[in-house]
Amino acid sequence: MTIILTPDQERELWAEAEMNSQQNSSEPFESYCQVPKQLGKGYMRSIEVYPQVRLGIGNYEYYDDVLEPGCECVHPLQFCVRLSGKIIDEFGGQIGEGYTAISGGGIQRNMTYLDSQANVGIGFSMPPELLATFFPTGDGEIPPQLRFLAKGNEWQTLLYPKTTTAIQTVAQQIVNCPYHGMTKRLYLQAKVLELMALQLASFLADQGRPQLQPRFRAGTVERIYQAREILLSRLENPPTLLELAQQVGVSDRTLQRGFQQLFDTTVFGYLTDKRMERAKRWLREGNRTVLDVAIMTGYSNPTHFSVAFKRKFGISPSQCRLGEKSVWR
Repeated sequence: MTIILTPDQERELWAEAEMNSQQNSSEPFESYCQVPKQLGKGYMRSIEVYPQVRLGIGNYEYYDDVLEPGCECVHPLQFCVRLSGKIIDEFGGQIGEGYTAISGGGIQRNMTYLDSQANVGIGFSMPPELLATFFPTGDGEIPPQLRFLAKGNEWQTLLYPKTTTAIQTVAQQIVNCPYHGMTKRLYLQAKVLELMALQLASFLADQGRPQLQPRFRAGTVERIYQAREILLSRLENPPTLLELAQQVGVSDRTLQRGFQQLFDTTVFGYLTDKRMERAKRWLREGNRTVLDVAIMTGYSNPTHFSVAFKRKFGISPSQCRLGEKSVWR
């Protein structure tokens, strides 16, 4: 079963839980909060590892999967790793079970998240301007190759780097930190920086330059991510390949090659995957017919939608809808 939270319900539940949060006198930079009892059991810890850099450590078990609302708002720069459990957003982005997440600074889209039952993970957030402190340059500005993580009043960049053994090891070390007091804070500072470097490694080349292959010009990677953001914002009415390429200032051939390198699929394949992920979420909610979901996903022919859905998930849309209806308890 899946619990659906409205924004007001989520705020009220967590506000009540935070009122009962605890401050450890021996750890002045750390607070502890129990998960709302209506949702499950476990805790969330928050540690200020640097000024304006907060590390969150969660170990909790929900009674059911939880569909949580997001909001269109200003978002800090955030790095997340799940050691167990996963979160899936309505556009198909996933944290856990093979993937981590980097949420860039900027405007977050209004989207919902499906959170699994048993979860252990960490995440840390900070103003994107601090990238200029952690990766200093001669002019005191954010390095050019990292500016795609600081979008200001534009849509934020969302990345889902694959989980590596090194990332898992550092995340586990953070969860099981053996130190206390200032030694603990110093240890976690080092681990946060190490984790940041590991998650960014797949996007940065030697001397911090983003790369796909040496023949790609500087800035091409950022344009390809921009193209992905356009697709995510227009799933119902996407631009053609040529229109998309023109919007971000690359050739259609470069765009296709970039998607293949970065996302291991074609532009059309990426669009189809995200449409199917969102269709699956709608079907799980159980309040729309298969025909409704097919049309909302961009298919005028429900048979074509059913074939594509079963190819993606191994079950029919009807089986998905009947098997996982959503309720609020």
